[in-house]
Amino acid sequence: MDFELDRNNIPQSIAIIMDGNGRWAQERGLPRSSGHIQGVENVTTITSECARLGVKYLTMYTFSTENWNRPEAEVAMLMHLVKDKLEDEIFMKNDIRFRYIGDLERLPAPARQRVLECMEKTKNNKRMTAVTALNYSSRWELTKVVRDAVREAQDGLVKPEDINEEYVTNHLTTNFMPDPDLLIRTGGELRISNYLLWQCAYSEFYFCDTYWPDFHEEELHKAIAAYQQRQRRFGMTGEQVTQG
Repeated sequence: MDFELDRNNIPQSIAIIMDGNGRWAQERGLPRSSGHIQGVENVTTITSECARLGVKYLTMYTFSTENWNRPEAEVAMLMHLVKDKLEDEIFMKNDIRFRYIGDLERLPAPARQRVLECMEKTKNNKRMTAVTALNYSSRWELTKVVRDAVREAQDGLVKPEDINEEYVTNHLTTNFMPDPDLLIRTGGELRISNYLLWQCAYSEFYFCDTYWPDFHEEELHKAIAAYQQRQRRFGMTGEQVTQG
């Protein structure tokens, strides 16, 4: 069911905070790992549906820099899922290019290698780009930009007055993609948890109580339908937007 979606107004870039895996499992008397496994299965569902609808960039918050603070066994299981469940078949079948944002150096070698292999195999796909935010946080990313700018200034490659919004945008790990039109967070929390802070300056936000494992196609359509009811003004007045 498409909720009468306007196929001419599909957000070109969607970012998702996939929250609620652990709570989904606990409410069913299952270990948290079961929720993460089910959540991975749903990634395939939503990725395929976004490609079908015409979304061009889908960015999913997979593992934050703060997630290292979770119990060691849970972290190990999540890294295992990256290694074993990141399959390129779904990307090749749907002509989807796979990319990542974040610092891969801290990941266990098998997980890191799987990410790089998947990215290499799908690099020529063109229908949609699926991005995983892995060992990522905005504060890490912005701190990295500042450090890079200082080094370039010290080396005489850039002048301080040249460091503007365009410079920062071009030095972010997301420099290959547009900013999100729509940010979705599942699981009932009302925050963006250090995710794409710079990039989401003018994104439309959609929060829902549905846990990620239950966020299927119909829930995605609801989020897009809500997006299509909004007027994006980017600092202008409504009248200016209407008049074009």
